[in-house]
Amino acid sequence: MSVRRSITLAVATLTATGLLTACGNPDASTDVAAPKGKKDTGINIGPEQNRLRGKKVDAVAALVPEAVRERGTLKVGASAGAVAPLGFYATDDKTRIGSEIDLATLVADTLGLKPVFEEVSWENLFVGLDSSKFDAVLSNVTVTEERKEKYDFATYRLDNVAFEVKKGAGWKVKGPADLAGRTVSVSSGTNQEKILVEWSEENVKAGRKPVDIKYFQNESDYYLALQSGRIDSHLGPSPAAAYHVATAGQSEIAGQISGAGGDLQGKIAATTKKDSGLVKAYAAAIDHIIEDGSYGKVLERWGLTGEAVEKSEINPPGLPKTES
Repeated sequence: MSVRRSITLAVATLTATGLLTACGNPDASTDVAAPKGKKDTGINIGPEQNRLRGKKVDAVAALVPEAVRERGTLKVGASAGAVAPLGFYATDDKTRIGSEIDLATLVADTLGLKPVFEEVSWENLFVGLDSSKFDAVLSNVTVTEERKEKYDFATYRLDNVAFEVKKGAGWKVKGPADLAGRTVSVSSGTNQEKILVEWSEENVKAGRKPVDIKYFQNESDYYLALQSGRIDSHLGPSPAAAYHVATAGQSEIAGQISGAGGDLQGKIAATTKKDSGLVKAYAAAIDHIIEDGSYGKVLERWGLTGEAVEKSEINPPGLPKTES
């Protein structure tokens, strides 16, 4: 099934269950995501985005390697997977929108380059970097120690995960004890699953009940399970949870932790092939849009203010290597 078809079905499911409506004029360019009965969340999901644009900063653009400057384009890889509000399809089912597209565009503008986007499967993002097909990937890539061996990173957002619960549930999550005996869903093969399994094991060691872990790969499935009471919470990426809370209006965030787990704050970064000569330019461009306020406006627009960074870091400590 195609990504576009999958998203269409997911939205149809949410609408059918009263979780999501599109409000505005018949013209899709004015569509906004909003809960049923609420006129406007301010989140525009129409194809006409009126995207914030930046201006070339000569001192920052000078950091770009000559070959890229002469070409005049910044080839940006993005994941074809549709995850709101990071990267997904507008109401016309063909225009790509989201916070990652907005930020990548501002970075390219600052560098004096025209952004050229291409959506590929997750694994092919890194293949594209390896082959120099892409100059950058801005697609929710977390800095890890293993990835740092092949790629350079310039951070632009915190990597957090959130516990989403039914609105009015009346409980919060601060640590493993809060999930003892609770039924919590997660997507398999994710870092969230690793955290949840570790917390469950910690509960057992402390003499508490384990976490009853359920697996859902499709967002629409866990939405329905949460509302029907089949699960107590879902653990997923904070951006997706924040977007769902804002647009569906039937859930809330019970707790948020670093996607790295433990004492390390995970970070999302603009990714480039190691020693491509671009990472300093990306970091400088990100610092500039932070300083001029456009960065903050993009995060606010998509409900991601809580994941803002104060400055871009080049190759900071990343998630540790997994023991084999």
